Amino acid sequence: MFFVAIVAFLSLSSSSCETQQQTSDSGVKKASVKVETNLNGNTAEQVNIIKRLTRDNQVGSIKHLYVISSYTGDVLEYSTVQGKVTSGNKRLSPKTVASNSGEYGMVVNIAGKSYYTGEVLDDGGAYGESSNYVYWFDAQDNYHQYFPSGGTYLHISDKPLRIRKSNFSVEIIK
Repeated sequence: MFFVAIVAFLSLSSSSCETQQQTSDSGVKKASVKVETNLNGNTAEQVNIIKRLTRDNQVGSIKHLYVISSYTGDVLEYSTVQGKVTSGNKRLSPKTVASNSGEYGMVVNIAGKSYYTGEVLDDGGAYGESSNYVYWFDAQDNYHQYFPSGGTYLHISDKPLRIRKSNFSVEIIK
């Protein structure tokens, strides 16, 4: 009988408690939206990531890299790219490991010995974050490395671009 009373109490108390939606100090409640997916259950964002990874890892793919002056619009360097441009901080092994699981959870084997790491492989199969330089191999298998600086930007495309230099000038009218 005591057990039935506890179950009844829990049922009543759980049904009488309503979940409160989080509200800001100004009284605004959290908004949500239902996002449509394609037939595979993927969002547009996920489709873009899947397409990029597929194209980046397509055997024999060639891309086109342009180093463009942000001041003049001139193409300072053009290069073909085999496969993809890679950030200089990417690695095939994690940077941090421990000999026991502790706070680390992913097992990684290094030189035949098991270690644990908190790092996770990215979608491209590498460890590490993007860094201040990128590298690539051109269609002739030449190695290139580029450190972006304040006056240039990179444009990478899987089709060659027709670049037309356009000058943009601003005049202040008093």
